[in-house]
Amino acid sequence: MVVEGEADSGSQAISMIRDAHWDIVILDVSMPDQNGVDTLRRIKNLQPQLPVLILSGFSENQYAVNLLRAGASGYLSKDGDSRDLITAIRMVVQGGKYVTPALTEILVNDLAARQEERPLHSLLSEREFQVFCHLASAIGVSQIAQKLGLSVKTVSTYRTRALEKMKLTSNAELTQYAVRHRLID
Repeated sequence: MVVEGEADSGSQAISMIRDAHWDIVILDVSMPDQNGVDTLRRIKNLQPQLPVLILSGFSENQYAVNLLRAGASGYLSKDGDSRDLITAIRMVVQGGKYVTPALTEILVNDLAARQEERPLHSLLSEREFQVFCHLASAIGVSQIAQKLGLSVKTVSTYRTRALEKMKLTSNAELTQYAVRHRLID
């Protein structure tokens, strides 16, 4: 294995992906200019077949399911064993998916759980979750619309849906929920 490049931000990663061929992208959820969910979505729009392995400081129960839904080929915590990283890279480069035993348990429990037992954010669609994360990080609707390439009205609709599904009434409650569930820093 050879590391061919490293990006300091999501936009730099996108630029590198546009300019060269890559076998795999290893992506963090936390980046200075945009979150990993947005970067993953942009990567998948540019190169849908490019495997993206998420390597994050957040535990699996915080972001993994939504990132897998968004097209990630696997999810590893930075606290994991380095041998797991090598195994994951090999698996996703060959076209497979990689999940840890802990994430497998989360996925199985999510499938088996009744809807009322699931965390509320698991009820959100991929786009609703994106908007939710931005709102919880105190980013305004106009700014979110610009970042995601959507109209303000569309972002407002996603916000309304997220609030309804999560039985919340304000952005402040969204933020409190996100902090309590460690979805934002």
